[in-house]
Amino acid sequence: MDRTLNKLLSRGIYLLALPLVVLWGYKEIKSQFLQPQAILVLGGSTSKLEREKFTADFARKHPNLPIWISGGSPPKITRQVFAKAGVNTKLLHLDYEANNTVENFTTIVDNLSHSGIKSVYLITSDFHMRRAQVIGDIVLGSRGIAFKPIPVPSQRSPEPIAKSIRDGARAILWVATGYTGGDDVRDK
Repeated sequence: MDRTLNKLLSRGIYLLALPLVVLWGYKEIKSQFLQPQAILVLGGSTSKLEREKFTADFARKHPNLPIWISGGSPPKITRQVFAKAGVNTKLLHLDYEANNTVENFTTIVDNLSHSGIKSVYLITSDFHMRRAQVIGDIVLGSRGIAFKPIPVPSQRSPEPIAKSIRDGARAILWVATGYTGGDDVRDK
């Protein structure tokens, strides 16, 4: 009896896992063939402007892509970084509504969607990328937008996984209700 029950349970787990594996595989294959139509940068850079400088250099290699920046350095400084790198500042779309990483996505995703964007390069610091990918999968994915992660190198260790779990839950809450679960929450 125990053997039969164990067989049924293991088959049940496989049957439940199969759709998730297929969905993940489809998403991975789709992202390989989908050419990004924009660059999405998560603000939060330091006074050294790492994310802005990295993105300006990246944007020179992709000169026709619009650049959406959520948060970050003040507009004047951001524009100076891109102008100095020879990037057309008319391609910049600056958004300063977000107070945290979840809101970096939720305040800008509908603008991307309404602009017809179906795929973006997602740029943020390497230590922050795991959390950004979790949130991006949920928030961008809710609007059919795929992304290719482009990490900005740093000397920092990855953030604790608990932040990814917390913000993943907040992203799901936003998709379901339109509320992020912490409108005044700042990343810590």
